Amino acid sequence: MPNISSSIRLTKGQDGGVLLDVDRGAMFTLNSVGVRILELLQKGQTTPSVVSQISNEFGASEREVKGDVDDFLRLLGEQRLLEDQRRADRDAKL
Repeated sequence: MPNISSSIRLTKGQDGGVLLDVDRGAMFTLNSVGVRILELLQKGQTTPSVVSQISNEFGASEREVKGDVDDFLRLLGEQRLLEDQRRADRDAKL
C-alpha cells in the first residue's frame, strides 16, 4: 500500500485541489479524481480498494481506473511524494 508522505498537505476546491509538499516547498495541482485518490490513500485504503471505489464513484471501468491509478502513483513516486520513495532517497544519501 503506498503511503503519502506526512509532509504533504492537500487543499480541495470545487474543480480539484492543490497538493503542497511543505518539506520541499513544491505545489502540484490535481483534478477531482486525483484529489479523491489521495483522500482514499490517506485514509489507509489499499490500491485495489481505491480502484474499486473510484470506478464506482466516477462510473469508469475498473481496468481503466487501475491504469490511471497506477500512473498517478508512479507520478507521485517520481515527485517523491510517497513515503517509501523518500525513505529510499534518505538511505541512498547515507
